[in-house]
Amino acid sequence: MENGILLKVTESLTKDMGRGIARIDPADMAALAVNVGDVVIIRGKRESAARILPIHADRRGGQLIQIDGIIRENAGVGLGERVVVAKTDVQTARQVVLRPLFSHSLVNKEHILYSIQDLPVKKGDKIRISLLGLKSQELVVVNTVPDGIVLSGKDTGVTIKAAGDNTQDSNIAIRYEDIGGLPKELQRVREMIELPLKYPVLFDHLGIDPPRGVLLCGPPGTGKTLIARAVANEANAYFVHVNGPEIINKYYGESEAKLREIFENASKHTPSIIFLDELDAIAPKRQNVTGEVEKRVVAQLLALMDGLQDRGRIIIIGATNIPDALDSALRRPGRFDREITIGVPDRAGRLEILQIHSRGMPLTRDINLHKITELTNGFVGADLRALCREAAMQSLRRVIPELDYQSTNLSTDIINKIYVTMEDFESALKEVEPSVTRELTVEVPPVKWHDVGGLKKTKQQLQEAVEGPIKFEKIFKLAKIDLPRGILLHGPPGTGKTLLAKAMANEINANFISVKGPALLSKWVGESEKALRDIFRKARQVAPCIIFIDEIDALVPHRGQGDQVTERMLSQLLTEMDGLEELHHVVLLAATNRIDMIDPALLRPGRFDLILRMDLPGAEERCEILIIHLQGLPLAKDIDNHVLMRETEGFSGAELRNLCQRAAMQAIREYLGRSEKGAADEAEFKIDSGHFNQALFELKQQRGEIRGGGS
Repeated sequence: MENGILLKVTESLTKDMGRGIARIDPADMAALAVNVGDVVIIRGKRESAARILPIHADRRGGQLIQIDGIIRENAGVGLGERVVVAKTDVQTARQVVLRPLFSHSLVNKEHILYSIQDLPVKKGDKIRISLLGLKSQELVVVNTVPDGIVLSGKDTGVTIKAAGDNTQDSNIAIRYEDIGGLPKELQRVREMIELPLKYPVLFDHLGIDPPRGVLLCGPPGTGKTLIARAVANEANAYFVHVNGPEIINKYYGESEAKLREIFENASKHTPSIIFLDELDAIAPKRQNVTGEVEKRVVAQLLALMDGLQDRGRIIIIGATNIPDALDSALRRPGRFDREITIGVPDRAGRLEILQIHSRGMPLTRDINLHKITELTNGFVGADLRALCREAAMQSLRRVIPELDYQSTNLSTDIINKIYVTMEDFESALKEVEPSVTRELTVEVPPVKWHDVGGLKKTKQQLQEAVEGPIKFEKIFKLAKIDLPRGILLHGPPGTGKTLLAKAMANEINANFISVKGPALLSKWVGESEKALRDIFRKARQVAPCIIFIDEIDALVPHRGQGDQVTERMLSQLLTEMDGLEELHHVVLLAATNRIDMIDPALLRPGRFDLILRMDLPGAEERCEILIIHLQGLPLAKDIDNHVLMRETEGFSGAELRNLCQRAAMQAIREYLGRSEKGAADEAEFKIDSGHFNQALFELKQQRGEIRGGGS
């Protein structure tokens, strides 16, 4: 303990997890007379060792030491506690004996030796080895030769003993560094759970009861169960994991007895945490259920959480993704004292989660996690984990032909060939979709801005209104300019309203939910409004998001001109767009060719802030549209775009596309006619002006018939 200094433990950086690194202030390094990369001994309830690196500038001056959950466990300390740090001598290990914690663990000696090189360890320490495909395994250092703190080298012998008998829980221990993108939520959970369990005397001094329970709400895959497991592990508490449906039993009284047994077991092992996963399955609203079992289980749970008998140092953590389905009696102070919403991670959160899941993967230098972060709007933690796993599987497919299926051992040469590239992640992005909006999102055809002919002013307005505030958020905030809540595209049929929506979905890095107006209407009372509410709720969760409603006039006609359903839909849409609940980074993009049918209440600023009229294309715009549609076609030399432009005055974009297709069809008819006579050659297949003249004649004749029939 000579020359040691006292430092306060804080969580490590995500990238340092499992690397045996401790970060301290350079001033403290000078006091210890250690340099970067030296090994120090860390004394808490036990002793452990780590390599020293300087702490980041923003954390200096607080006498802190950043160590990960594995070093904290090896040293027997928790976050916020103090440890003695001192310089120590270290030797190169001649032999290291390891034992996997779990009997099913896959062990590869060469990979383990490579992973533990230059990692300071001593007898009794835990270490974590990362494998490809997000798989990690934990091992215990059974013995070292020589004794004390050692470093493994290339000549170190590694012996793997049989796995321990811990076969009940096959998951590795979760630490705080394994959770990304939730710093505020994790801090709130910790102060609600760690303080009452570790320091109950503080609450006695204040004369208040400690918190009894925490309810974690949020979409599936955001990390609710992960937080509960991490807190239980870091707080050294007895942890009881209860899956909601496991409680329910068909025999009278058995469900309540099972619940009482769980609480009695926890009270014998205090301090303890009872984690009720899928809480909505055992505590639904009693007025909505018909079965007696559910009502009795809810009553029993309420009695156990807030009954006459004090339950002692037991904290209840509940998790659900549908909190509105829970019985209201549960959601009051004294039972669940705090409700914490675990939302969809933002850009910084997604980057942190990607760093966690990719830290054990052999990544190439072309990997750009920042770019992947920008392409994964709306992804929750589970989606990002699946993305990394899929990228790893893409890399494995390259070496599958070289595998020897007769042997279970992989050679070092094959293992060294396995690496994950940016291309693997790009391929994985095509396979993995955000789970929150999986049933709403659609695959949008790859239409870009340059695929839309003409409409320069409209495209510019859309880019300024939507793309700008998303890409350059800080500048727009300084100017106090927000995203428009709604954009309405209107004009004659075929002018490109839906095409512009497709281009916007591809060009702007945002989630895209496409809704066909009439598809929301239901014959059941309340179902149409509920469908609309769900769309906006999910859009808020995965913001930035664009909701596109085509043919919106069918959904919200003038009040008094539609039926009761459309009037209720209009009221619901008005409330969603301009109600008490703020639309943050959610834009409603709508299209119609009958703006006169839409209720005026929707057309004011604050709802549809931008109303863009799309008229029939002018001469230059028709020329641009024709160039786009003729691109890549086998055209004869007599085709003149300017002649076609003059001949197609009054044509919409859809009609110009139809013209090109009709001309191509005329050419195909002629080619097939010649091929039947044996006089056709593919190289001679051309679309000439005669085909266009015939197509123009047919289209103009058809347009005249339509107009004549409607007069």
